[in-house]
Amino acid sequence: MSENRAAGSDEWAVGHGGTRGADDKAIQIQGYASKTSVSHGESIGFHISAHRAQECTVAVYRVGHYDGSGARHLMTSDPVRVEPRKRPEPDAGTGLIACDWPVAWTLEIPEDWLSGIFMAVFTSEDGFRSFTPFVVRDTDRRSDLLMVLPFTTYQAYNLWPFDGRTGKNLYKGYTAEGKIGGNDERAVRVSFDRPYVETGAPRWFNMDTSAARWAEAAGYDITYASSVDLHEGRIDPAKYTAVVFSGHDEYWSKEMRDCAEDAVDAGTHLAFLASNNIYFHIRLEPAADGRDGRVVTCYKEASDPEPGTAGPTVRWRKLGKKHRKAEQGLLGVQYNGILKDPAPLVVRESGHWFWSGTGLRDGDRIPDLIGVEADGFDPSMPRPADSEQTLLAASPYVDSWGRGRSTQNTSLCENKQGTFVFVAGTFHWPLALQDPAYVNPQVQRATRNLLTRMLEPRREK
Repeated sequence: MSENRAAGSDEWAVGHGGTRGADDKAIQIQGYASKTSVSHGESIGFHISAHRAQECTVAVYRVGHYDGSGARHLMTSDPVRVEPRKRPEPDAGTGLIACDWPVAWTLEIPEDWLSGIFMAVFTSEDGFRSFTPFVVRDTDRRSDLLMVLPFTTYQAYNLWPFDGRTGKNLYKGYTAEGKIGGNDERAVRVSFDRPYVETGAPRWFNMDTSAARWAEAAGYDITYASSVDLHEGRIDPAKYTAVVFSGHDEYWSKEMRDCAEDAVDAGTHLAFLASNNIYFHIRLEPAADGRDGRVVTCYKEASDPEPGTAGPTVRWRKLGKKHRKAEQGLLGVQYNGILKDPAPLVVRESGHWFWSGTGLRDGDRIPDLIGVEADGFDPSMPRPADSEQTLLAASPYVDSWGRGRSTQNTSLCENKQGTFVFVAGTFHWPLALQDPAYVNPQVQRATRNLLTRMLEPRREK
């Protein structure tokens, strides 16, 4: 990929140039983007607040390999005036926390910027720093791969402000005593109109950046989109040979799932590089001012007052008779547990082309590759229709929630048209592609085998 021959930079990182990381208690400098993705010629606004009136700069970086630097500096704004802005209180009924900060700086996307993962890095005059991610998409161009970043899941986990009093996400919130509570304190609606916690990295963002850096270093023809783009119909899956879901992609609307299913019907391969995908059904709803897609709604166990034709916002596997909408019906496997400590991936079907060149044999173990959350095959649930399934790993682990021993499976399904749906089944797979703390050459080779086969012309079955 010629883009990655450009000079890289690590100057975006907190600490560079003596900068200090912002936090949610003081909000020394934090901001959020007006959109999760933006196209060439369009503009994106950044809503910024500071702990005192001052000037800041906004530097824009594109994430990639860049000879190991991890990002490329594209531009820095002129000084931008920022002021303290109101910290919103949660909505009493839904827990929704939505900022109403004005746009402090607007960026128009140049035509020559390559589609990718971008970061807007805010640095205050008094030396504090944070950032917010966004995607530059190029949906007019056909590419071999489309990588989708899970912004709906980013927001589901976002506990901003992590201040000991206010913050809520779709899992938890603060008690009156200032402690982290659970379902009773959580929100059922969360907004994109707020920063991500502390210095701005969404939870599990490193899974997506690791996969992207590896793919770009490997030279794949790749463009990018956000999960909101799937929902809003901006993605034509027939334009791509494969759609890659690079990270933890748990929260899906009906429109998102329809797009993925349409992709398979169109002959576009799917690769899910992590685990616990398509777990919760959500609605994407407008903000109070009418802007579409700014609120993620998921009632989970609580009664959903407005389920609509798509059904209530519960687990997908609870929708339809006889678990008809269980995620395994598309993926081939589904979430089956959380690990307290990483476990080895245990190889199966080592003679399969997927494992070619790795040197692995049946029963071999890749240390610590099964981590955080795992997927497995459930014979009581639906499976992909008219497909041949190969379970490429069967890895025992102990579930940290006291549910006993479970088995993780890495799965590959191929339908009669030769379309693949791959699920790695562990959080550590995308990290093993590029993250220095996890990198594994056998995982890299297996993933390369997968994408090579997906990009080949179809074989007669």
